[in-house]
Parts: sequence; C-alpha cells; structure tokens
Amino acid sequence: MGFEYELLQQQDSSERTQPPAGSRRKGGSKGGGGPGGSNLRFSFICLVVSASLLIFLLGAYTDSFHPIIDGIAGRLGYHEKIYAVVIDAGSTGSRVLAFEFHHGTLDGRLVLDYELFEQSKPGLSAFAGRPEEGAASIGKLLDLAKRVVPEAKLSQTPLVLKATAGLRLLPPAQAEALLAACRELFKSSGFLVNAQSVEIMDGTDEGIFSWFTVNFLLGKLTGRNTVAALDLGGGSTQVTFAPRDVSQTPLYKDYMHRVPTFSSYVEVFTNSYLGAGLHAIRHAVFTHRAAENQTKLSSECVNPIIHEKLFRYGTGQYYISGKDNPKATAENPVVDYELCASIVKQKLLPTLKPKPVTLKQHEISAFSYFFDRAIETGLVDPMQGGETTVGEFVSKSREVCAEANADQPFMCVDLVFISTLLEEGYGLKAKTPLKLYKKIDGHEISWALGCAYNILTSRENAMKHK
Repeated sequence: MGFEYELLQQQDSSERTQPPAGSRRKGGSKGGGGPGGSNLRFSFICLVVSASLLIFLLGAYTDSFHPIIDGIAGRLGYHEKIYAVVIDAGSTGSRVLAFEFHHGTLDGRLVLDYELFEQSKPGLSAFAGRPEEGAASIGKLLDLAKRVVPEAKLSQTPLVLKATAGLRLLPPAQAEALLAACRELFKSSGFLVNAQSVEIMDGTDEGIFSWFTVNFLLGKLTGRNTVAALDLGGGSTQVTFAPRDVSQTPLYKDYMHRVPTFSSYVEVFTNSYLGAGLHAIRHAVFTHRAAENQTKLSSECVNPIIHEKLFRYGTGQYYISGKDNPKATAENPVVDYELCASIVKQKLLPTLKPKPVTLKQHEISAFSYFFDRAIETGLVDPMQGGETTVGEFVSKSREVCAEANADQPFMCVDLVFISTLLEEGYGLKAKTPLKLYKKIDGHEISWALGCAYNILTSRENAMKHK
C-alpha cells in the first residue's frame, strides 16, 4: 500500500491549457465615458477589491486562526479521535509509532495530536531462521501501542508493519517466513488488518513518506517551497525533493511521482539507494579484499588501537580490528584518511544512480543516522538538533579519524561515508546548510507518519466513493 501517487507522463502540447476562443477583449462601448459609466466602473473596482480582500482574509483566517478555533473545539469535546499504528521493521531495530489524529474544525484535514514512539533491538532481520522469535519481538511493541488506542477503537484502527532494507537484503524464503509469522500475530491483535498489512516496503514509498512527514510537520505542504528530505538507514538511503524544473533533468523521468497533499499534488523525485546505508557501507568497507566467509577482519578505516570489536550485519557477526598504516605511530595512532576515503568511494559511488544533481537547489532536512552521528560528535545540539554544513561534516570526519577512540571504534568510517555521500555522491558544496532533526514539535521524523496519514486518507476517500 503506497501513496496514491502516479508516474508522471510528459504532457503533450495539445494538453496544455489554451485561452478560450473569442476571449480577446473587444473595443469599449460608446456609453462608457459618461457619469453613469464612471460610477459603474468605480463600483466594479470596489467589488473586485472587496472580493480580493475577503479571499485574502479568509485564507489568513484559515491558516492563522485554525489552531485557535481547533483548540477551542477540542476543549469543548468536539473532536473525534482517529488512530493508526505503524511498525517500522528496520535493519537495525523495530519501532512502533501509534498516532492520534482528529479532523480539523475549519478545513477537515487530519491534525496530529499525539504519538507514541518506542523501539527494540535487534531488527527483525536478525531473527532470520527464527520467525516465531521475530514475531514475539513485534508483539511486545503492539502491547505498548494498545496503551494509546482505546479498546473501543481497536477494531477501527489500522495496523501495518513495513519492513525496510534489512529484510530486502535477506534470502527471500527467510524474509517471507518472518513476514508470515507477523501476519499470524496481527490476525489475533484486535487491530484492523488486511492482506497488505505486513509487507516489505518499496524504497519509493520509504522516500516519499519521509518527505511527506518532514514537510507535514514543518507546515510546508500547503506552499511551493517544500524541503528536500534525506533519510539514512542501515541498509539504504533515500533522497526525495520536488525539482523546480523537471525538464532540465531528463534522467529524473523514471523517478518522478505525483504525491497528493492537502488540496493538490506535488511532483517529487525520489530514489532509495539500496546498499548505500550506513551499516551496508561499513560491511562493504570491512570486507574489502577479505576472503569469503571470513569473520575476523582488519580495516584501513579503523584505528590501529582497535582489536576485534563486534560488528553485526544481517545474520552475520564480524570481529573488526584496525590495520597499521604508514601514517600511524605508536605515539600517534591514526587512520590514513585518504586511503580510507578511497575505499569508501569505491564501495559507495557505484550505488548512487541516478545522482540527484539538482538537490543542491533546495533547503535540505536530514535525519536518522545523519542526525545520530552529528549529535554523537558534537556537530549539533543533542536535544534540539540544529544546522550544520557539508563542510563541517568533512572537517569532523578528518578530526575523528586522527583520534584514537576505543569508545567509538567505527565513527571514522561512518563520518567518511557520510561526508563522501553528501559531497561527492549528492554533489553538495561545502557551504551547503543541512538542517538536522530527530523531532519537530515533539514528533519523530520517520516515514511512519506519512504512511499513517496515507492509510487514513485513503480509507476515508474509499468510503466516500462507495
């Protein structure tokens, strides 16, 4: 179940709106010059000005006073609560988000009131070969969601589980066994479910839902200046934005989708780069030139003081050590930054097709592992998030790789990867600002909100057309 978006088709010139025949203004009438004509013109101008002012005030009233009117209606008990529950079965952990909405008093749009966010580790893919245990880990998250959704509303509340890159990277039989176990769990959960409630999510949906969530929470879905969304997971990364001129970039054609917003549509580019997630690149770098099935690995991107640190990827367990290099000494153990960067580029850049070449034209919001690594290294405030730049990520990566830090053994490779992704993969300049979020107005940045919104609005539209 995805957004009700459609692949854009190039418009034929015959489809463009043409002015109606006979619309050219004809010559004025002879009677327009007398006093009666002047009064008529003045009255007409006043009418136009008054109508324009009324339309403007109505728009301002709706946007500015909607929260006030809505708040009053809520306190008087006029809001009927609507719920949706989404399980994000990611590559490194599973998360439950239980959302509480109501319909806006003035315009009827869905308004988010509250959300529950809880998570558990490891991810569902770690239970490959043990599907019942995987389903049990999801069951614990469902118990938490039931604390939010009133029992009387349970059977009306849609529940979905969307698995991301972690399950996409598993052998199909193992992934399907995990999904089947979760479907059985859902049947007895009491929530509203159907045949599509448990599935591996398409990367396109993941990108669009994330973009929708960020712009929804920033209040930008009603305008033209939406922000680009960069989501970095463990197995993949997503880029989504609304290009200003699609005709300038024909390589975008197969990646463009029309996404419904509150009152119209927005045309967006989105792509999910499978294999370009943080843990996927770690794995690719650590296994560089290693023998198949080798689990004790040494890497040029890990400081020489590190010995056999555990790294889990999918169902595998690896023990990672740093590798000596000519730049490291006993007194000053460092990573050879240029050598590490060359390996990261070799593993990363081939996965980034097509390149989002016009991303740099947009205001950019980044989250997930972008945010996590920024707060862990002091680039932004750990509570509020904030703004940094691509250049500051690059500088921080060089600084971290020059330090021996056993508490963060893989931070060097992570920051080299993020810097390379932003600068060479996405073509962003060093001074490009990045707004890093974990939450906006207290709500988690996650594709799950966009998914919940889509499920509820799709159901309501279907009921209207019955």
